[in-house]
Amino acid sequence: MAAFSQTIGGITWTFESLRRLLAKASPARSGDYLAEVAASSDAERAAAQMALADVPLAHFLDEAVIPYEADEVTRLIIDSHDATAFAPVRHLTVGGFRDWLLGEAATGAALAALAPGLTPEMVAAVSKLMRVQDLILVARKVRVVTAFRGTLGLPGRMSTRLQPNHPTDDPAGIAASLLDGLLYGNGDAMFGINPASDSLPAIIELLKMLDGVIQRYHIPTQACVLTHVTSSIAAIERGAPLDLVFQSIAGTEAANASFGVSLEILREGYEAGLSLKRGTLGQNLMYFETGQGSALSANAHHGVDQQTCEARAYAVARRFKPFLVNTVVGFIGPEYLYNGKQIIRAGLEDHFCGKLLGVPMGCDICYTNHAEADQDDMDTLLTLLGAAGVNFIMGIPGSDDVMLNYQTTSFHDALYVRQVLGLRPAPEFEAWLARTGILQQQGHSLRLGAEVPATFARAIGQLR
Repeated sequence: MAAFSQTIGGITWTFESLRRLLAKASPARSGDYLAEVAASSDAERAAAQMALADVPLAHFLDEAVIPYEADEVTRLIIDSHDATAFAPVRHLTVGGFRDWLLGEAATGAALAALAPGLTPEMVAAVSKLMRVQDLILVARKVRVVTAFRGTLGLPGRMSTRLQPNHPTDDPAGIAASLLDGLLYGNGDAMFGINPASDSLPAIIELLKMLDGVIQRYHIPTQACVLTHVTSSIAAIERGAPLDLVFQSIAGTEAANASFGVSLEILREGYEAGLSLKRGTLGQNLMYFETGQGSALSANAHHGVDQQTCEARAYAVARRFKPFLVNTVVGFIGPEYLYNGKQIIRAGLEDHFCGKLLGVPMGCDICYTNHAEADQDDMDTLLTLLGAAGVNFIMGIPGSDDVMLNYQTTSFHDALYVRQVLGLRPAPEFEAWLARTGILQQQGHSLRLGAEVPATFARAIGQLR
């Protein structure tokens, strides 16, 4: 285990391990203070960032932040590393890698080829040296395209998860939210419900309801009920019409165990989903959710800073060729991301790191009511992520999830960012919206149709 040092103004700062150096170099956030791994001052943070800039990228293959023998996520990272893909940047330091990423040689094609050669710790390290504009500029170069019934991640496109949650899983309430979202052009990423009940029969009924809407109206999208992966496997065994397999994941074996999963259980869920062959355009079918602070909240962080732990979760996701990965950036609370500034930075870091690792990143741009944040902060992050090329965001009635009790982005927020930045839905979904008259092309932008198709609206409303 190497030690790293940096002298500033006659003061020498020493960091006894790579794990310690990464933590001290991380931009300030409440979770790292809670874990007692954060820099003690801005001076120490600057010294750590300067020392980190001089660390060779190849060193990350020699020193694991969590021991290989103690953690299956570390073993996955090391055992799946592609040395050939890594070769073009192997000679660089972390600082040199930042310069290369910002240069013209780092094209989208070059970054896609490089992704299997990068480890989460490498991309976490370089993100700690980057300004907000750097995180946006580099992430924008990377397109991670996936397909199931629609194609997500194409240039100039931004998709939405239509999230029709209801505190009692009431079909009429869910139907009302579905209709509302569809009429704003939301839902191309998926119809995704967080169920109020863990009852397997209730989950199967929700899956049948969502599948009924998709099949009856020939909507080129996919459905997901966000239940535990083992419940999804059980639902598949009972013949449920399940499209996407969901699971929350984290960046350490112990944190994943707190979610009741392992790499083997995730593999079983992935294979169960593949067995149904429900995708018409592709078979990317895993949907993962992550968030900075999850490993710390489970007391499973091993002294690793929360942003590096988060990047490690993307290695888990990458293993299973997911349709979407969603960083639920402000959901855990101010103990981990205290205010709007920290949430904004974390969302951009997560998107950047996921894209560099070849993961189809989306973001639930959100905060809890006891955080020092408000909807203006979310508007800022929404606009920045739209500019950075985020694959998808959330669409929820009025920005307020009545089931999970947190604040996120609304149906009209998605319409706003699409109009301002000239972004469009997935092509298959866009064509469906045009056929129904929900959205109409005006110049280079999409606008709400002049008249809502009354028969379509009535039909959706009859789902109750």
